[in-house]
Amino acid sequence: MNFSKYSFKPDIHRDKRIILIKFKYNKLLQEQLRQRFPSARWSKTKKAWYLPDLPVIRRELNIDQKNSITIKSDNINIVNREAYIRLHEHLQLKGYSQNTVRIYLAEFNHLLSLLKNYPVDKLDAKKLKDYFLYCLKTEGMGERKINGKINAIKCYFEQVIHRPKMFFDIPRPKKPLTLPKMLDKSEVKKILQVTKNQKHAMALQLCYGMGLRVSEVVNLKVEDIDSQRMVVHITSAKGKKDRYVPLPASVLPKLREYYLKYRPKDYLLEGQYGGRYSIGSVQQVFKTAMKKAGVNKRIGVHGLRHSYATHLLKAGADMRFIQELLGHNSIKTTQVYTKVTPRSLSNIKSPIDSL
Repeated sequence: MNFSKYSFKPDIHRDKRIILIKFKYNKLLQEQLRQRFPSARWSKTKKAWYLPDLPVIRRELNIDQKNSITIKSDNINIVNREAYIRLHEHLQLKGYSQNTVRIYLAEFNHLLSLLKNYPVDKLDAKKLKDYFLYCLKTEGMGERKINGKINAIKCYFEQVIHRPKMFFDIPRPKKPLTLPKMLDKSEVKKILQVTKNQKHAMALQLCYGMGLRVSEVVNLKVEDIDSQRMVVHITSAKGKKDRYVPLPASVLPKLREYYLKYRPKDYLLEGQYGGRYSIGSVQQVFKTAMKKAGVNKRIGVHGLRHSYATHLLKAGADMRFIQELLGHNSIKTTQVYTKVTPRSLSNIKSPIDSL
């Protein structure tokens, strides 16, 4: 596809950011466009073809990258926009993960958008308490959400503008002690069997077969797979820790078939336009597979990781070994699986049996 024969222009269509593609009508040029970008759509109102305005597409089309931080602060009054940018810069300098940066900025954005033209730096402890109560009572946010919001806003006040005493009188809601949601082996088997798309099936097999977080699956690169040693190198995982996990023998031939079909260049699971596959896409794949398999449980793709750990424990694997495989800092995090493992309950004998 010769890009010089096309013109590209960022625009808005149906309230979404797009890239308009214009060219002198030519059936061959149209076919080449559709072949290279199967998701290209025709707009009657714009009288042009268009693609979603995504960083990976901009790179492919050699268009200057948009300043996403500026775009995401569009709804913030100019009075507080600088505060948003300062927090973003601070998080980058601290080396936080992309996911943490995204969550912190989203939580801070919520506060700033509500403040409108009131300067965030003028807030005191009482006003912040009122804000958290508003989130809890009016917007119905849960304990985990509120705690995440406190972390983000605390980061700005304590680390960016250095006001550490503001949060001494703000109580944190207790986090609910919930047990991990899991699937039994027959349910996992059904989910994998109904997933016919090879890339989708590989994503779910990696999640369950090695107990990976979905972020770890989409970040896997071709070079991370060591078929000689039968291990997979998990890099820059949660807490910026690397680890090795065993590559299941049953997954290796499927992995080779997948590679020969898709020929990924960098990331093992590549998106439609190159780059890594999105976390949201894997989550949707799992949701669709659950529905097809007739598994009616309220559980996300992270449940495959929980199921991996629970099934290992049930099979007699050592707790410390499972801790290392999952990349947990503390053994206490791993021990939660003993509460959902039938094996541990069935082995307990009541004292009355020995009377």
